[in-house]
Amino acid sequence: MTKALKDKLIESLTSILPIALIIFILCTTITPLGTGTFSLFFIGVFLLIIGMGCFTLGADMSMLVIGERIGTAMTRSRKVWLIALLSFVIGIIVTVAEPDLQILAEQVTAVAEKTVLGNYLLIITVAVGVGIFLMLAMLRIVFRIRLSYLLIGFYAIAFILCFCFVDSGFWAVSFDSGGVTTGPMTVPFIMSLGVGVASIRSDKKGQDDSFGLVALSSIGPIIAVLILGIIFKIESVEYVVEEITVVETTRGVLFAYLEGFGDYALEVVIAISPIIVFFALFQLITRSFHKRQLLKIVFGFLYTFVGLVLFLTGANVGFMPVGREIGRELASSDWGKWLLIPVGMVVGYFVVAAEPAVHVLNKQVERMSAGAISSSAMKKGLCAGVCIAIGLAMTRILTGINIMWILVPGYLLALALTFFTPPMFTGIAYDSGGVASGAMVSSFVLPMAIGACNELGGVVMTQAFGCVAFVALAPLISIQILGINYKRKTSKIKRKFLSIEDRILEYVVD
Repeated sequence: MTKALKDKLIESLTSILPIALIIFILCTTITPLGTGTFSLFFIGVFLLIIGMGCFTLGADMSMLVIGERIGTAMTRSRKVWLIALLSFVIGIIVTVAEPDLQILAEQVTAVAEKTVLGNYLLIITVAVGVGIFLMLAMLRIVFRIRLSYLLIGFYAIAFILCFCFVDSGFWAVSFDSGGVTTGPMTVPFIMSLGVGVASIRSDKKGQDDSFGLVALSSIGPIIAVLILGIIFKIESVEYVVEEITVVETTRGVLFAYLEGFGDYALEVVIAISPIIVFFALFQLITRSFHKRQLLKIVFGFLYTFVGLVLFLTGANVGFMPVGREIGRELASSDWGKWLLIPVGMVVGYFVVAAEPAVHVLNKQVERMSAGAISSSAMKKGLCAGVCIAIGLAMTRILTGINIMWILVPGYLLALALTFFTPPMFTGIAYDSGGVASGAMVSSFVLPMAIGACNELGGVVMTQAFGCVAFVALAPLISIQILGINYKRKTSKIKRKFLSIEDRILEYVVD
């Protein structure tokens, strides 16, 4: 256990250190920060490293194991209605308490004002969307339906709803909701369900179909939130930029983190509790795990809890004010505002490596592909995609380009690539889109965009929001290109191997 934790901490250190160094250089050169804000950032880096290490270890010990076993048990029952029902319930359970979704819901005041449910209306809408589409994703594996057909159909529905029925002021929030839904709690559980279901399949394509659950689960919230906008006739979304309280003393730093620990500990308890209850019921009915396995899973939940609390506190208390301040400082000068694009691209390249769920995805891909797709190749593909995405997001803040000028051609290209990419890479690419847009994007990149947009006098909800949607789109293209390159290389090796075989046969015959 000690060695495993040490390995995870080293892994998290190498992931977070680059983005921490970039921010440190910015803070000590072109965007100087106050001592209190810098102290928050410094402590936040430490908490992110410890938190990510504990979380990834805990996910390996508990979430992934439980998800795979539940997925296997569901499919072994051979009852389609049971698979559909449990998938729907699990989708709602893991989404309702997703921390990133709660943060987004607090920002969307136009939805909260429509009913007595307030912020919970958006949360419930997104959760139902995930539940329905997770159910469809599981049935897709069972009935062996090609993922690309479903992706094309559902994204077509989403864009038709946008252009024909929903006000343009609601577009960015709708697409952002698809990105924030698949966060650190949702991804490990949903991905492992797919592995468990696919393991029952006797055909060779079962492994390919194990990916794609996160992809479809990310479309559900987009369509559900757009329908919500139609029902309640939401024409625009308001966002009030709140001033961040400046921390000037070490005592202020201490109290800021103590308050953060309390808030996020409660959020994580709420997030983990439904999964624990569901797991307990599953164990009582099936008796799938023996005592030693149960003990390991309990420790896994403890590591997951501690890791998420530390990570979310470090990201939101330590990085959010720094992101807002860097964005504001860069946008405050005529020449500095154009630095938003290169700075955003550099930050985007490294920030994706600091997402906890990305590590879960990369390890799962490497394991399912038997090492053919390495975690380092996945990491480079994701980093390149997110780098371009943040550059486009910052360009949009400076120019005011409509979000659809980027989303429509981007998704058309991504969907077109599905016909040329190996099926496994299609599923991985679309899963990566949901995974990359996690806590670090919400707590640093989005505040940076909001700070810059507010300083430039732009409309925050239509220009700054949309960052998450771009981050979710970019890996769809970059990972599929990686897949096409992988297919080309393997085909070349096969041709070379067959050529050698032919020459050997000719020699033997002669």
